Amino acid sequence: MRLFAADALTPDGWKRDVIIEIATDGTIGKVTAGAQADGAECVCGPLLPGMPNLHSHAFQRAIAGRTGRAGADGDSFWTWRQAMYGFLDRIDPDAFEAIAAQAYVEMLKAGYTAVAEFHYVHHDPQGRPYADPAELARRIIAAAQETGIGLTLLPVFYAHAGFGGMPPAAGQRRFVHTLDAYARLVATLARDATTAPWNLGVAPHSLRAVTPDELATVIALAARAAPIHTHAAEQAQEVTACVAWSGARPIEWLLDHAGLDARWCVVHATHMTPDETCRLAASGAIAGLAPTTEADLGDGTFAARAFLDAGGAFGIGSDSNTILDPFAELRQLEWSQRLARQARNVLATADAPVGQALYVAAARGGARAQGRPAGTIAPGCRADFVVLDTSDAALAVQPVELMLDSAIFGPCRRPVRDVMVGGRWLVRAGLHAHEDAIFARYRACLARLPS
Repeated sequence: MRLFAADALTPDGWKRDVIIEIATDGTIGKVTAGAQADGAECVCGPLLPGMPNLHSHAFQRAIAGRTGRAGADGDSFWTWRQAMYGFLDRIDPDAFEAIAAQAYVEMLKAGYTAVAEFHYVHHDPQGRPYADPAELARRIIAAAQETGIGLTLLPVFYAHAGFGGMPPAAGQRRFVHTLDAYARLVATLARDATTAPWNLGVAPHSLRAVTPDELATVIALAARAAPIHTHAAEQAQEVTACVAWSGARPIEWLLDHAGLDARWCVVHATHMTPDETCRLAASGAIAGLAPTTEADLGDGTFAARAFLDAGGAFGIGSDSNTILDPFAELRQLEWSQRLARQARNVLATADAPVGQALYVAAARGGARAQGRPAGTIAPGCRADFVVLDTSDAALAVQPVELMLDSAIFGPCRRPVRDVMVGGRWLVRAGLHAHEDAIFARYRACLARLPS
């Protein structure tokens, strides 16, 4: 396949009249600027690398908008978590797959071309393993295959309710594994992954849910180049509890004891000292940011400017899937910095306006966190592309150099026209081929859930 883009965002910035040659395996073979169309398929707008979504809990798509009432003592991340547990008790495997497929269609239509699914729901509502212990993992895989989105599956090890090996709470019974059971799950999925178009990593949930000995065992289960993702320092209360347990803050403890390197994605990393910020950046680990979820849950504000100044890399994720829009994530990230620092264009660089700088950095960091050769339009990378919709009034007649700023910070509601994953067009003119059937199944599943 050969594509021609009048404007394409390459590793060297925007280029005119670009031919992209795509091999049959869905990778980019050659990129040539200043070329003639010469019979190639012409894309209908500015061409971008697709955005990787580095952190998703797909099932939480179904509780978006259902947690807006505060209790008598107020509301927080911790009370939201209890509401989420209650909802989860009502979801069977069919519903789990239907919700995931709906979330993945919405991700694709918004411009996410691959997702890292932080998959921690393993058992039935009573906490018993299914006949196939990989039942719900296979439902995630099926949803990804039906929709076509790229997948990095991150089965989560979860064993405790708090630091120091506290026994799990009743609401966590669907998550909990022994080390032996988790090792068998990873081995089963690893066999499947050798012949499947998806990646496999591991995910020790957090220092709250995994003891140091368990963490070491889970890390050892990861294949040599496989991604390792973990939650850390999302909430101030979590930091206080970690210090009481270990004498160290969560990021500090991971840096000192877990061997953080470029395989790792530390999700949230919201509450860090300046020293932790610099050390995390130097480790090579990706900071996995979920700005709309972090805002929704009242987590706090990531020290983005300091982290980038220290050479850190980041990506973005939809996390609780309250909002499925990479442009909204980047807008919230920059706006959170503006509010904290009382300044504008905080994350701009000397080479690019703020929207372009954010998009390029998040695409590259997200791809690395997924273990997926993507995130940029270059030979050897996956042909994961987004075509912007210049018929949207916010993008019409914009200079291409400001197109991403207009899509992120302008009054643009639907910036994405077409989406390609691995050389296959999955979204055309804003529509996914299977979206009606998937939405019908999603609606039916929600309608039959117990109250």
